[in-house]
Amino acid sequence: MPFTGQAEANIDAKQRLAIPAKFRNRWDPQTEGTTWFCIPWPQTGSLRLYTQKMHNELFTAGRRDPSLTPNEDQAELDVILHAVTEEVDIDANNRIRLPKWQVEQLGLPREVIVLGAGDRLEIRARDQWQAEFNDRLAKMSDLASKLVKRNPS
Repeated sequence: MPFTGQAEANIDAKQRLAIPAKFRNRWDPQTEGTTWFCIPWPQTGSLRLYTQKMHNELFTAGRRDPSLTPNEDQAELDVILHAVTEEVDIDANNRIRLPKWQVEQLGLPREVIVLGAGDRLEIRARDQWQAEFNDRLAKMSDLASKLVKRNPS
């Protein structure tokens, strides 16, 4: 069920975003849960949306050695990540209400683009994505090479 592709969308005055059909059709609420987890990602100015199932899988994978006394870095990351993560549900019209504080914190405009990012969806400013798209595309080969070097099979 990897999410792929991109679709233009709008955030309405009530902070609602209709999940584009191309992504809704890849999501099965029976197996992946009805709740999504919305995480602001300041480095990219995006909101990351994870299905309930994927969020739980990633959380479990990152907690191989749960502890009441994690090291300071792990404890700080835990509190930041969990404090900024908000649960959002899809309404009868296939919309989610984005947390207002997250939208404002990132400065997301009304016109956005929803991007398939494999295990998640990302919501970014449409004009910024379109302005940077060719540069990003040109970097794809270099990024893939770096990752192969970092994680050889």
